[in-house]
Amino acid sequence: MHETYENPLINRYASREMAVLWGDQRKFSTWRKLWVALAEAEAELGLAITPAQIAELKSHTDDINFEAAQKYEQKLRHDVMAHVHVYGDVCPGARPIIHLGATSCYVTDNTDLILIREALQLVAGRLAAVIIALTDFAKHYRDLPTLSFTHLQPAQPTTVGRRACLWAYDLALDLAEVEHRIETLKARSVKGTTGTQASFLELFGGDHGKVRQLEKRVAEKLGFESTYAITGQTYSRKVDAQVLDTLAGVAASSHKAATDLRLLANRKEIEEPFEKNQIGSSAMAYKRNPMRSERICALARFAMNLASNADDTHATQWMERTLDDSANRRLVIPQAFLAVDAILILYQNVANGLVVYPQVIAKHLREELPFMATENILMAAVAAGGDRQTLHEKIRQHSQAAATIVKEQGGANDLIGRLKADKAFAAADIDAAIDPVTLIGRSKEQVDEFLTEIVEPIRMRYSNTRSLTDIRV
Repeated sequence: MHETYENPLINRYASREMAVLWGDQRKFSTWRKLWVALAEAEAELGLAITPAQIAELKSHTDDINFEAAQKYEQKLRHDVMAHVHVYGDVCPGARPIIHLGATSCYVTDNTDLILIREALQLVAGRLAAVIIALTDFAKHYRDLPTLSFTHLQPAQPTTVGRRACLWAYDLALDLAEVEHRIETLKARSVKGTTGTQASFLELFGGDHGKVRQLEKRVAEKLGFESTYAITGQTYSRKVDAQVLDTLAGVAASSHKAATDLRLLANRKEIEEPFEKNQIGSSAMAYKRNPMRSERICALARFAMNLASNADDTHATQWMERTLDDSANRRLVIPQAFLAVDAILILYQNVANGLVVYPQVIAKHLREELPFMATENILMAAVAAGGDRQTLHEKIRQHSQAAATIVKEQGGANDLIGRLKADKAFAAADIDAAIDPVTLIGRSKEQVDEFLTEIVEPIRMRYSNTRSLTDIRV
């Protein structure tokens, strides 16, 4: 068991639900269900396929002899035909009509589309769960002032809750993209060897109408409302590229938020959950490393890089199809979903257990607040009867002197004390002007509006999403 490499996405990071979705049992059972759907539709449109044959096929959709399939594939060097033979062995009466008129991509491509759709639905539920967790946190800390940054330099005060909404909004945009992919995903259905449907036209004696009906009926049996208008042997690999680009977007949003949390952990303002017996470092026992956020970033880089791989595959599909996509897609598509699944499981765990240190946040804000409050102080002093230009110059001089003490001497920021000692500002209420609550703009209101307008519809759409009980972090 421990002698050969095992994919850590399966045995360490992703959920069992996502791993089972991309497992062999689900894949090849779906192949058999596709052969049933094809036989049913062909029979409905007049081909000589009996109810007994269809019943026989239906009774063996899940009892797959994988050892026999492997032996057939070693002999035939063709995985689809290996499974046709294995299916035929347990369905001797239906053997002559299995895969009738179809090419291999009938089962491989349609199965991929079915699994992609279901995997996207799982991702959508996980995204909604993280959004809700983040915004529950945002609501709790909607009015806690904190220092914001541009260029990673202190900017203006914001609130802890509003910053969490930035993270959540990225995911809300990602969720809209995931939902769009789910809504626009179509079936390949029955297209034939190069997409011309020539084999099916032959089966139905040149009846174009029946071929079109067959395509529609099979798609409906697979749970799709429509089919791709035109294909080569495969559905366009542009679809895969679009899906992986969407998954890469989820990864990028998660990476951004996890990086912010790593920076905030460095500032000792906010930390991810840290368990009682967790070890931060094998050497430095005092450390509380943000290992969950770091793992999110690690998995996100992997998922983001897979998107360009899908673009490469699409770009190199010569004419109606080349087979160099096959081995690549077996790796890339499942692993992209497994990685994003793992990322969102981690992200939800982090969002549900964030630890905030208000006193440290307030301390850091106080250290920078004097410079940020100068505009408010200026306006208060002018309102009290001062000359705007004279006051502006005094603030400039005092600010530079205070900055010199901070940067060159390592001292505390004494700008407020300087201004209070200056008679030019005696009539101004400086304490009121430097109250952080007066400097956060519409942060609180924006949190409330975001929760109502953006998050509440998501909460309603995913109200039945189950809690994740198989989290491994």
